[in-house]
Amino acid sequence: MGFLDRIRNAFGTKQPPVAAPEAKPKKTRSSKPTKTAKELADERGDPYISILSVELDPDNIGSGAFELDWNDKFLAQLVRAGYQLKPNEPENVIVDRWFQEICRNVVLETYEQEQADPEIRRVTRRNLGSGRSEVS
Repeated sequence: MGFLDRIRNAFGTKQPPVAAPEAKPKKTRSSKPTKTAKELADERGDPYISILSVELDPDNIGSGAFELDWNDKFLAQLVRAGYQLKPNEPENVIVDRWFQEICRNVVLETYEQEQADPEIRRVTRRNLGSGRSEVS
């Protein structure tokens, strides 16, 4: 199971799937724009979280950043779950704290699996020169 799948599964079955946002609402034949996944979740009163983009450092593929989008219902869930530590804490700090915990859990699960089965293959890198690397 891939990293993004684990994040999606962290929501459980009651949560809407993580959906890629549409750059521009698509127009239908009636010229009404199609609603985004976030707008639909808002209308239903469902929590919504989405990964808008992933930026990777070309010089260090193991380093990067995620851009997330969420709605008020999702933020309220995080606050109720204890992710807000201080009054008036910025939304992005609360969501970042949650996302860090998700990432930490993925790493811990991987570590536990490696400890239980030492035969799990580890990623190795070999410098091929001219700015190229081999990853296996």
